[in-house]
Amino acid sequence: MHITLEADYAIRIVNCLVDASQRMDAQKISDAACVSLRFSLKILRKLVSSGIVQSFKGAKGGYVLAKDPSEITLKDVIETVEGPYQFSRCLDEEYPCSRVPHGECPYRGVFGDISTLVQDKLASVTFSDIKNSKKQK
Repeated sequence: MHITLEADYAIRIVNCLVDASQRMDAQKISDAACVSLRFSLKILRKLVSSGIVQSFKGAKGGYVLAKDPSEITLKDVIETVEGPYQFSRCLDEEYPCSRVPHGECPYRGVFGDISTLVQDKLASVTFSDIKNSKKQK
């Protein structure tokens, strides 16, 4: 099981901005994160919309973090591009389960618990934590 490629790229893009500590244009972000420019721009729009990244227009435009890295969690970034994390789509209220009546699935509770564990862990890791762990290595 893997996070989506878009979530992986979003994490790389935010990490790139954390490491830069200055305004970067989309092409430099794209190159540094090893993500195509087109996909980088799509992800950057989502990150700007969510308030994680700030954009500037014009000749000296570019992107910077809108928050301190200690205020940005992996959960923030992943859920910005993917929506709320759920271990299984059966946890979605609108998912039609044809096997058992809604709410009676024996796996629903377990999958909900797993989702909560993953969400809590993602929410506990900030980009500042990640940057500090890289320095210690």
